[in-house]
Amino acid sequence: LSENCGFSDGVPADSVEAAKNASNTEKLTDQVMQNPQVLAALQERLDNVSHTPSSYIETLPKAVKRRINALKQLQVRCAHIEAKFYEEVHDLERKYAALYQPLFDKRREFITGDVEPTDAESEWHSENEEEEKLAGDMKNKVVIAEKEAAAAEELNPKGIPEFWFTIFRNVDMLSELVQEYDEPILKHLQDIKVKFSDPGQPMSFVLEFHFEPNDYFTNPVLTKTYKMKSEPDKADPFSFEGPEIVDCDGCTIDWKKGKNVTVKTIKKKQKHKGRGTVRTITKQVPNESFFNFFNPLKASGDGESLDEDSEFTLASDFEIGHFFRERIVPRAVLYFTGEAIEDDDNFEEGEEGEEEELEGDEEAEDEDDAEINPKVMPFCKQAGL
Repeated sequence: LSENCGFSDGVPADSVEAAKNASNTEKLTDQVMQNPQVLAALQERLDNVSHTPSSYIETLPKAVKRRINALKQLQVRCAHIEAKFYEEVHDLERKYAALYQPLFDKRREFITGDVEPTDAESEWHSENEEEEKLAGDMKNKVVIAEKEAAAAEELNPKGIPEFWFTIFRNVDMLSELVQEYDEPILKHLQDIKVKFSDPGQPMSFVLEFHFEPNDYFTNPVLTKTYKMKSEPDKADPFSFEGPEIVDCDGCTIDWKKGKNVTVKTIKKKQKHKGRGTVRTITKQVPNESFFNFFNPLKASGDGESLDEDSEFTLASDFEIGHFFRERIVPRAVLYFTGEAIEDDDNFEEGEEGEEEELEGDEEAEDEDDAEINPKVMPFCKQAGL
C-alpha cells in the first residue's frame, strides 16, 4: 500500500527526494567554498560593497543596538544641558552689554558732534604712521598733510559725517540692499543699538536704528526684533548646535506724504469691454528698498512649509540681523575705516588656501569620507555665517 501511494517506509517520496537534494547542495557548497579562486572572487565583491555607518549598525546584534539606543538617550540629555549653557551665555551677553553701553553712548556723541573728544581721547598711533616717519620723503608728505589738515579745519564739519551710511556702503552684505533713493535717508542714521531680552523673557534681541529728524518719516527709532530658540528640537534633538533665530518682527514706518520709498506708483491703461473706451489708473506696487528690512517675511508658524525663495529670503534676513549684532555694532569704527573688512577678506582667503592645500594632498582626499563639520559657535562668539 505504501509503495502504491508513494511512501517509502512511511515517509513521503517527495520528502526523501528533497532531503537528497539538500544533502547534495550542501556537499556542492562545501566543495565550492574550498576553492581558493571562488573565495577570492567573493571577497573582492564584498570589498567593493559600499559600507556606510548605517549599514554597519544594521549588522550589529540586538544587544549592541540596545546599548547604542541608551547612548542616544544620554546624547539627548547632553543637548538639553548644552541648551542651558547657551541660556547662561545669553545672560552674560546681557550683563556685558550694559558695560559696553556707556562706551557706545560716547561713540554716538563723537559721531554726531554733540561732544568733542579731548586730545588724550583722540590720540592714536598707527603702524603706517610709524613707517612713514622712517621714509625718506616724509618731509614732503608732512607738508601736503598739513595743507590738507588746514583745509579740513577750515571746513570743520560736525562730528563724523555719514558715519553709518559709509558703513552700509563699505559692507557688501548691506550695500546690496541699499538703493540710490535709500541713500539720502540713511545719511540721517545716527546710531544702531542692540538690546537683549530681559531676564525670564524668551530669548531675543532688538536692533534699534536711531535717526535724526528728517523729511522722510517721523519715527525717531526704527526697530527689528529677532526671536531666538535655544532648545533641542523634539523631532530632531541631535541637530541642536546652539541658539538660532527662528522669527523676526519689524515695525511700522510713519512715512511722510510722498516719501515712502518701499512702494512706487505705476500707471496702467484699462480698456472697457463694452464701450471700448480706455482709461488710465494709478496704483502702488512694492519697490525694492533697504527699508523693507523693517517689514520682514514671517516664518511659518502653522506647520505649513515656506517655498524655496521665501526660505532663502528669511535665512538672509536672519544672517543680516546676526551680522549687525555680532560685527557691525560692536566694531563700527573698523567697518567705517575698512579695517574690519580687510580682516574678514584675509580670513576668507586663508580658508580658501587651506582648502586648496588639502585638495592637492592625496592623504586628505582619502579622508574626505571622514569630513568633520565644525560646530556652530554660540551667537556671542560666532565669527560670521
